[in-house]
Amino acid sequence: MTSTEPIRVVVWGENRHEQVNPVVRGIYPDGMHNTIADGIADLLGGEVTVSTRVLDEPEHGMTEETLAATDVLLWWGHTAHEEVSDEVVDRIQRHVLEGMGIIVLHSGHHSKIFRRLMGTTCSLRWRNDGDSELVWTIAPRHPITEGVPQPIVIPGQEMYGEFFDIPEPDELVFISSFSGGEVFRSGVTYRRGYGRVFYFSPGDEVYPVYHHPDVQRVIANGVQWARPERARESYLVTPMYLTGEFDRPVLTSPDGLVDYYTREPITPREP
Repeated sequence: MTSTEPIRVVVWGENRHEQVNPVVRGIYPDGMHNTIADGIADLLGGEVTVSTRVLDEPEHGMTEETLAATDVLLWWGHTAHEEVSDEVVDRIQRHVLEGMGIIVLHSGHHSKIFRRLMGTTCSLRWRNDGDSELVWTIAPRHPITEGVPQPIVIPGQEMYGEFFDIPEPDELVFISSFSGGEVFRSGVTYRRGYGRVFYFSPGDEVYPVYHHPDVQRVIANGVQWARPERARESYLVTPMYLTGEFDRPVLTSPDGLVDYYTREPITPREP
């Protein structure tokens, strides 16, 4: 992949609250997923192509073809985590390990895919009383923080608080403080296989958080950061190396040895 190619972005939304809650529908008449997608497109322009998928599509919109053509996947879910099939979770995880970036938003901390990638419960404290939130940048040289004010001020938001049961982050980018006194690791990054993972917590459905220009900026920066650094390649298959051939990984097959990358038959090099 080269930096001149558009980043292929897919925003996945559960899209349930918008169907049943008039408050949410009033804030996000086209769905949170479309608001998030529009923010990315407005800020990054021709640098991206952005599409959306929702839970109730066949295979939850996460077909093999879709994921193979996705550089960065954004995930927002809340009430229907368990409706996402394990087969689809396996598929998304494989693509992350092979290089696809993923950005998990707000209550997606309890999604199957985030818990799978973290290997923990990802549980936290919460309260939904309209607390104000200050999002503090603590890694000012990180590319996700570029153009982000210190702090981001969110007038109304669901409180998330520690303890947040996640592994030690590779990078701690943001910490939030709330008017009730709690603090939270609200922006963290990981590498999983060849893929990059960014979790960003602001974004409860009953507040217009995804219309907030600074939140949109963080998400757009996250897309740029999470894009793959190279072409997708297999991660789950362990290659073999023949004696003395340190630069050519191979696999065994019923028909003999094949090249790890192309799956074309090969013969050992002459000594």
